Amino acid sequence: MDLQGFGHLLISGTWVTIQLALASLAVGLVFGLMGAAAKLSDNRLARWIATGYTTIVRGLPELLLVLTIYFGGAQLLMWMAGWFGYDEYIEIGPFIAGVAALSIAFGAYATEVFRMAMMEIPKGQWESGLACGMSPVKTFFRIILPQVWRLAIPGLGNLFQVLMKDTALVSVVGLNDIMRQAQVAISATKEPFTFFMIAAFIYLLLTAVATAVTMLMERAANPAARGRNS
Repeated sequence: MDLQGFGHLLISGTWVTIQLALASLAVGLVFGLMGAAAKLSDNRLARWIATGYTTIVRGLPELLLVLTIYFGGAQLLMWMAGWFGYDEYIEIGPFIAGVAALSIAFGAYATEVFRMAMMEIPKGQWESGLACGMSPVKTFFRIILPQVWRLAIPGLGNLFQVLMKDTALVSVVGLNDIMRQAQVAISATKEPFTFFMIAAFIYLLLTAVATAVTMLMERAANPAARGRNS
C-alpha cells in the first residue's frame, strides 16, 4: 500500500496515541482506586462525592469532557492563579487535556470495577492484617490490593480497550495522534479511504496487543488458571 510519504506521520501519531492511552490509564487507575475506597468508606461525605463523580462523569460523552477541559480548563486555572496574584496566561496543551479527560472518564468506570472487586474480599482479610499489627494502609497495599487486582484485571482490560479507541477524540483539539495524522495525509492526497483504513488497522493492532497483554496478566495473577492451561 502506497503511503505517499506519510508513513512517518502515522508512526509518530501511533506513538502519541500509545503515550496518551498509557498516561490516561495510570492516572485513571488512581482515580478508580480512590473512588472505590471512598464509596466503601464509612464517611458519608466521601461516599457522596464518589457517587456524584461516577454518576456525572458516566453520564457525559467523553468528547464533551475533552472540549470542556481543553477550552475551559485554562480559564479555571487562571481564575485560581489570580488568588495568588498570578496574572499570566495559562494554556493547557491538547495532550494534557486529553490525559485529564480520558483519565477522569476511565476512573469513573474503574471505580465500579474496583468497588465490586473489593466487595469480594472477605472482611476477615482486613481483620487478620490489623490483628498482625499492620496499619490500615499497610493492610490494604500488602493484603487487599493484590487480591483486588487479580479480580479487577478482566474488567480493567475491557475498559482499557475502550480507552484506546477514545484517544481518537483528542484529535479534535489538535493532538497529533493517529486520527490527526491520517487527516493530514487525506488533506494532501485526497484519499480518505486509504488512510482511514490504515488508521483502522493500527487501532485494531493496538487493541489486539492490549488484549494479549491483558490475558497474560490474568494468567500471571491467577496461578490456578495458569496451572489448568499448562
